[in-house]
Amino acid sequence: MNNQKLLSYLRQCIKQYNMINHGDRIAVGLSGGKDSLTLLYGLKQLQAFYPESFELAAIHVNLGIKADFKASISLMEDFCKKLNIPFYCVDTDIFQVVFKERKEKNPCSLCAKMRKGALNKKALALGCNKIAYAHHKDDFIETSMMSLLLEGHYYCFPPVTFLNKTGLTLIRPMLYMEEKEIKGFAYKNKFPVINNPCPADGNTKRQVIKDFIEESSQKFPYMKKNLNAALLNYFEETTS
Repeated sequence: MNNQKLLSYLRQCIKQYNMINHGDRIAVGLSGGKDSLTLLYGLKQLQAFYPESFELAAIHVNLGIKADFKASISLMEDFCKKLNIPFYCVDTDIFQVVFKERKEKNPCSLCAKMRKGALNKKALALGCNKIAYAHHKDDFIETSMMSLLLEGHYYCFPPVTFLNKTGLTLIRPMLYMEEKEIKGFAYKNKFPVINNPCPADGNTKRQVIKDFIEESSQKFPYMKKNLNAALLNYFEETTS
């Protein structure tokens, strides 16, 4: 994926689901991973010529996992400075609560809930009306499969979600991008990608589903393409 392709994917998705309007102030959830770095970079490039004027801010929610994570935060801050995007770090004790105090066997749900709460609170304090998440095509497919196989019904978080309690709107502009494309783009552009410090990384139900899809795709070459088509049909039926 080159720069032109990245912007094309973003424009198509944003236009299809009416994600950005004039005057929006968008907070990008910045984890430091390849996905969020690419999203922030892409939105900054898009900002220069997009017909609807919008502002950007980057917010990182520090889970408090490692005391030496300050070096990684500095990398994110420097990345944002080069893009001329304000960077904000929210320090939390989420790791302490989830892993040490609660000792959750399945920590992802509570961790995600607390991270979102911290991110939403900071976004509101900054006067943002929208938050952009870096979920890509593979994330959407995996989520829909998790719902189907683990919960018995077909569901996936939509490209655009309005939160009644806060008035914030969540947007996911990377719906049309595959993970491998993003990985190649981040590597080619030498983005300061930070490895996920979470001790549960790679040992989650999502990882099991991810592996299942990859293994099954060896036997059914069109599987991911068909899963994506079903997903887009689902969004067309439920978001229209």
